[in-house]
Amino acid sequence: MSQQAAKHYTHYPEDRDVPIYLAYGFRAVFLVLTPYIILSSILWGFTWAGFIKPFSGDIVTWHIYEFMYGFGIAGAMAFIFTGVPEMFPGVVPLIGKRLKWIVIFWIAGRISFWLIEFLGVYITALINIIPLAWLLAWAFKPVVLDPLQRHASLGYTLGVIFILQILFFLSMADLIEIISFDILKLAVGAFMVLLLLALRRVNTEAINEMMEDKELDDTFFAYPFRYNLAVFCVALFTIIEFLYPENRVLGWLGLAAFASVLGIINDYNLKFESIIFRPYTIYLGTVLVFIALGYGAMGYDILDQSIYALNHFRHFLTSGAFGLAFFMVMVIVAYIHTGRRLENDIVLQIGVVCIVVATFLRVSIFYFSEYSSMLYFSSSILWSIPFLIYPIRFFPYLLNKRADGIKG
Repeated sequence: MSQQAAKHYTHYPEDRDVPIYLAYGFRAVFLVLTPYIILSSILWGFTWAGFIKPFSGDIVTWHIYEFMYGFGIAGAMAFIFTGVPEMFPGVVPLIGKRLKWIVIFWIAGRISFWLIEFLGVYITALINIIPLAWLLAWAFKPVVLDPLQRHASLGYTLGVIFILQILFFLSMADLIEIISFDILKLAVGAFMVLLLLALRRVNTEAINEMMEDKELDDTFFAYPFRYNLAVFCVALFTIIEFLYPENRVLGWLGLAAFASVLGIINDYNLKFESIIFRPYTIYLGTVLVFIALGYGAMGYDILDQSIYALNHFRHFLTSGAFGLAFFMVMVIVAYIHTGRRLENDIVLQIGVVCIVVATFLRVSIFYFSEYSSMLYFSSSILWSIPFLIYPIRFFPYLLNKRADGIKG
């Protein structure tokens, strides 16, 4: 681990009785998130087959919400609770009982989601809102009030996602006249912005760690201007789609987002070393390719006006970029933040391939609608495989002390 990344461990609280699974934010979150991803995939299979009916209203809308917010808030918790003490040395990591309670509330939110028919929208909303509100409150001072505003964009984006979550539940309760599905499309865009902001940090840490291990004589920089342009284009597309969904200028904005996100890949062209075809560069770069494909395909769809596959193409963003980013961050953190070196083993390779293939199978449903049931099923199974094998490879790391002896 780099000296900068290790600074925050000097501020680790002197709590003597903290179990290892509550010794750092990423441990607790990944240990509960991985089984839930597997369980929810099975439950969705039964739901689509008609064996269970836990939802009131539009099942697709609830499916999108749980995928984005159920998984997304857990990812944000792991990233913020792990990253903020690293980005702001002096911030005391959230561990022990406080970490346990926020994870419990997240689990309660997932249970309430599946029992919404019995609990109702209001109780479900309250339980689901608490984890993100808690996360924002914990990170507000170091992130948003930072005089240098180094990482404030993360806090602002999470704030937008929180507001959209509240609006979603207000819509589901018929308290506002905004279509819930339209709010979720805004949320997808907000999560893509958050993903780009997080990827800039993850790329910097992971690739420099990889280069240090390989003794490559160069330094990787994630240039802000490329990410800022991509964030601007994605945000503009998202806002215009909400306000003027029929306007053809949206097509050109989609293509602009496509080009700007692909432009980030230029960061991998270093002055002295070639890293473009190294494993972690390829995997993290594929996340960017999926984001670009999603907006590019939607932009082309809007301009063509004869395809009408907009929401199928959106799965490049959700199943593809979102899913692969989750898997990669879970792998990278499980290595680096347990005091180990990054490895490119068979588990990682299988996981990436499965998510890539699953995404294209899901998108292809539009073109092969006669095989939709088979494609739905096969893409769901393939997408779940990385999270099925993740516990075998990485739970021993998450349930044991750091390999380098440092706390956390």
